[in-house]
Amino acid sequence: MNDADGTNFFADGTPGQPAPERGGKIAPFHDRQPRGVVPVRVSMTVNGSTEEHDVEPRMLLVFYLREVLGLTGTKVGCDTTSCGACTVLLNGESVKSCTMFAVQADGTDITTIEGLATNGEFHPMQQAFHENHGLQCGYCTAGMVLAAVSLLEEHPNPTEADVREGLEGNLCRCTGYHNIVKAVLAAAGSGSGSGGAA
Repeated sequence: MNDADGTNFFADGTPGQPAPERGGKIAPFHDRQPRGVVPVRVSMTVNGSTEEHDVEPRMLLVFYLREVLGLTGTKVGCDTTSCGACTVLLNGESVKSCTMFAVQADGTDITTIEGLATNGEFHPMQQAFHENHGLQCGYCTAGMVLAAVSLLEEHPNPTEADVREGLEGNLCRCTGYHNIVKAVLAAAGSGSGSGGAA
């Protein structure tokens, strides 16, 4: 929302930064703080590195990861917890980072898709997705892989029905579920191998 002089306003009516000149860039989300909002210091371990930043209390974890840390493998797909593209591991459990504030993650250990591989080698789940063609456009893949890692931590020998139920909170808009399920079963060691699409 803009005033006549070009000042941007937040939804609650507090003034923000002046609108940029035509062709200018808007400041990153974490640099736009309405007046009266006191930043909160957060500290968390992300992909093995300690990260400390001052953030706006209402900043979502997904935007902290993407815009502050530059970890863009975590996608914003729906902002309503429907799609799972923003899934990360928080203390080993899959969570949808679009429904959690960065301040709620203070003191936690977070793994994003960028932190899953070790020394340049794919995690077994990433390798299984690669070998079984468990992706199409790739938009859902990071969230799907991390949700599958969490699923196998909780249920190491799943059936096909277990995998389908365990991943029901993650959507693939390309409808590539057959090979996604095949990849998870292969990673679990209970799949039909690592061949191509069936």
